[in-house]
Amino acid sequence: MFSLNKWKNGQKWKNWSENYVAYPSMYYAPHTIEEVCKIVKEHVVLKRTIRVTGAAHSFSPIALPEQSALSLHNMRGLIAVNKEQQTATFWAGTYLYEVGSMLAQYGFALSNMGDIQQQTLAGAISTGTHGTGIELGSFSSMVTSWGFVNGEGDYIQHERGNDALSESLHVSVGMLGILVKVTLKVVPLYSLAYTSERSNFYSEVSQFQQTIRDYRNAEWFYFPGSDYIQVKKMQSVAPVDQPKLEKFVDQVKIQALENGVFYLASEFCKFVPKASLKVSKLTSKVVGGEQRTGKSYEIYPSPRHVKFVETEYAVALSQAEACLEEVHAMFNKKKFDVHFPIEIRTTAGEVGYLSPTQGQESAFIAFHMYKGMNEDPFFDWVHETMQKYNGRPHWGKMNRYNKDNIDTYYVNAQNFNEIRKQQDPQDVFLTHYFRNIFPRQ
Repeated sequence: MFSLNKWKNGQKWKNWSENYVAYPSMYYAPHTIEEVCKIVKEHVVLKRTIRVTGAAHSFSPIALPEQSALSLHNMRGLIAVNKEQQTATFWAGTYLYEVGSMLAQYGFALSNMGDIQQQTLAGAISTGTHGTGIELGSFSSMVTSWGFVNGEGDYIQHERGNDALSESLHVSVGMLGILVKVTLKVVPLYSLAYTSERSNFYSEVSQFQQTIRDYRNAEWFYFPGSDYIQVKKMQSVAPVDQPKLEKFVDQVKIQALENGVFYLASEFCKFVPKASLKVSKLTSKVVGGEQRTGKSYEIYPSPRHVKFVETEYAVALSQAEACLEEVHAMFNKKKFDVHFPIEIRTTAGEVGYLSPTQGQESAFIAFHMYKGMNEDPFFDWVHETMQKYNGRPHWGKMNRYNKDNIDTYYVNAQNFNEIRKQQDPQDVFLTHYFRNIFPRQ
């Protein structure tokens, strides 16, 4: 979890997977909106760039602070709850693992979450981070109002509407300003009945479209080199606490198997890459056969201590089965040394100039490689293959967006860039990564 202990000028900054490193000369950790405004105005005068680094959980250089780094760690917490409108306003630096218990006190919950909860609300919203559920959108889709400090140091409160600024803020990738306050649509508190089982790959693919309609949340983990896939299914039930002993046993099991044993297996694969598919096949035989029921915010996330790098693509739902079958066929040919499962999730289509769904119900397919192993050949294949299916990369995962292809991915990319220029005319948030995607003045 994030700590301010090393938040000092000139200190080394790195993201969670440690594939990006920087040495920002200035670090900031403001406590108020006024402080954020002052910091941004100073950067306008100094002609310096600044990035909000969140929990540093992005695998792309989206949060890489080239000159100055800012953390919202001191701007956390629940500000207000509107029970009639079913909305909750938070400081945007609040970590996802803090949100559930805060809302539960008022009888509310988030409509969905992902399996990692270390991110900040600001980071999750700005990158379009999502969970799974064909009728559910990303964190961005929950927002009813954004409070942000733009590139001129002005605080702006904007209500969601059918306008260009809302379309741009939906997935803003931190380019319009520093998101400091956010109002979310919430739902009545609920629990999830969760089951996990191992199944045959072809059987699950044939039932894919039915499964995503039958269950509130469903996701799959395909094991390269095997014919097995793990399927996790969840249905909402009335609020109930998971028994403490059961919760303790689950946590021990996850830590021991998913993080302990899997870490050792990953280290082995790093030194003996050719064994990766065999390790994956072996792993596939020990998963599944689980069930538990508990509060939604306790069931959704899983601890992730084994470090990896990741790229993830959204493809139109109608293309999901064909895409998965091509991935499976490739691994049957043993082309790459991969032992990390491939994760498959679904989301509703949603608005937003830079939303990877572009209004279509989508399947998100995530590809991982253990930290320290060479991901380039595998990710090269992923990129080329996903192009065939018109896949769009998740902004927070490794991607190859650039100024020559951004318009082919997003038809409104230039509309977004025009709004960006209006909100950040001095390019305070335009780091090298973004300069290679969005033209300057």
